[in-house]
Amino acid sequence: MDRIKAMLDGALSDENVASLKAALTELEADVEELETTAADAEERANSAEKEFSSMKDRYLRLNADFENYRKRTASEKESISSNAKGTVVDMLLPIVDNFELAKKQIQTNTEEEEKIDRSYQGIYKQFVEVMKNLGVVPVETVGKPFDPEFHEAIMREENNEVDDGTVIEEYRKGFVLKERLLRPAMVKVSVSTNGSSDSQDESTAEEA
Repeated sequence: MDRIKAMLDGALSDENVASLKAALTELEADVEELETTAADAEERANSAEKEFSSMKDRYLRLNADFENYRKRTASEKESISSNAKGTVVDMLLPIVDNFELAKKQIQTNTEEEEKIDRSYQGIYKQFVEVMKNLGVVPVETVGKPFDPEFHEAIMREENNEVDDGTVIEEYRKGFVLKERLLRPAMVKVSVSTNGSSDSQDESTAEEA
């Protein structure tokens, strides 16, 4: 028993206690250094994450700006092209009118007149093909309902064989370039008298 007590007293000598305190102090310093290092690492990680998020946002904005620029450029290019084509076609429309007028006036009673007519028709066909390649299409008229957006009614005629407001004759062709109206078609529009007759009959019956 005395021997064990002596061993414990020796283990807890001033020298050993001092060594333990020194080791504990060093360990605490190491732990504090590790905590500081961990805090620095976490701060750097947070900073890197924020920088990455910021770079990602900048990339997305730049990509969106570029896509908008690309679409705007394509739209402007198409608009310029369409306007240029429209200007060219506007200059060609009087020629179309002359061809249409000549076609109506040419008589084909003789071989010479037929030859002239074929020549006109051949040239006109090529001309129409050129306009078609430019994207120009004629406005539909005869047999179609009157549409003030595409038709200009210069004459109305009573006609009960078709629905009221139907285009029954074309005087001048209208043309559309894609969705742009170059000029409306001049047309004659039907006016039905059936409704008027019915109304008169009803009025007569009421008076009787």
